[in-house]
Amino acid sequence: MNYVAIRTEGLGKEYRLGAGPARYKTLRDSLVGMVRRARRPVGGGEPFWALKDVSFEIRHGDVVGIVGRNGSGKSTLLKILSRVTEPTAGAVEVRGRVGTLLEVGTGFHPELTGRENIFLNGAILGMRRAEIARKFGEIVAFAEVEKFLDTPVKHYSSGMYVRLAFAVAAHLESEVLFVDEVLAVGDVQFQRRCLGRMSELARAGRTVLFVSHNIGVVRSLCTRGLWLSSGQLVEYGPVGEVTNRYLQSILANKDQTVDLTRATRWVAHPRCRITKLEVNDGHPVQHGDPVRVAVSFEAVENVFGVAVGVGFATVDGVRIMTTDTDLDGTRHDFPKGTRGVVRLTIDPILLQPGVYMLDLGVRTGDTEALDYIPACARVEVLPGPKTPTAIIRTDGNGGVRQPAAECRWDLGAA
Repeated sequence: MNYVAIRTEGLGKEYRLGAGPARYKTLRDSLVGMVRRARRPVGGGEPFWALKDVSFEIRHGDVVGIVGRNGSGKSTLLKILSRVTEPTAGAVEVRGRVGTLLEVGTGFHPELTGRENIFLNGAILGMRRAEIARKFGEIVAFAEVEKFLDTPVKHYSSGMYVRLAFAVAAHLESEVLFVDEVLAVGDVQFQRRCLGRMSELARAGRTVLFVSHNIGVVRSLCTRGLWLSSGQLVEYGPVGEVTNRYLQSILANKDQTVDLTRATRWVAHPRCRITKLEVNDGHPVQHGDPVRVAVSFEAVENVFGVAVGVGFATVDGVRIMTTDTDLDGTRHDFPKGTRGVVRLTIDPILLQPGVYMLDLGVRTGDTEALDYIPACARVEVLPGPKTPTAIIRTDGNGGVRQPAAECRWDLGAA
């Protein structure tokens, strides 16, 4: 069974910048509307097309990742497909029962308990009471809120809220599931379970549309990719091809040179001062490919036995990979006033796709810091053709030390 599950033709959605909502009926909102209309220029605001002339077909069983920068129209598209909002132009056809998770806790009532909201939200999503009762145990187990079932959800944390909302939507017996990027609210373990659940739905032949900025997740979960830019469809096709071209478009001219002369550092009076950082000559960093890091420095005093180190840490500050110039026992002496560039080449970079913070340090001896700048740059490692499915594991100290044979250091004049 490979019929067309979703079809759009010339789809468009227009908004008016500065135009207030016209459907409010309360006295207060009517008065506010009168004031807004009095202040607004004739014409009701400047027109803005969130979507314009978008046409595509998605077949039953396809798992489609929707990618694009903020404001490209991804969420607007899902809202139109799920009938949350009406299109301004064009036509939409969706075949099959639809489940949606567009915003965390949509359809939840804060004063009702978790138990009551499961039935309420399930009904909003189109589930019959008997179906909700049959799925109730699975929903509660997935959301891990057993102890709080009879507590009003206004007392839930954001993580509990999203777990319960996703659990209800994911257990709806739907043919089509729309998921916006709400999983970032949950913890890592829950995100993995959510992705596992969506994989199960995909294997069961459901049609899934998934909006995410995490290209690694899109590539691992989806079979097709749909790229939007400024409300227009750029490309729709195999997920690898679409995401590759999307990443190239946003990173081709990315400036990854950082001036560190005024950076916050942990050494009050550095004796060998780091002045500049350049990552990969401004090109994208892809897993499995070489990466180059250039660290410019200046010797403020005479320094001896100097080693330069580079560390990669998570955005939470957990160091997961470290390398430095003395992996092979090489140290350098720099007279006062020396300026130079230390260039590190890691071939290949083994960090899993994701966002990392770069730490830079200069030291002498084993531990004496001459200069140290934590989290001085943000580096995104992108999926590459060599990206394996296995996850790199850290050692007991939380660090991965790149083998010396895969690192090459060179010292040159500035």
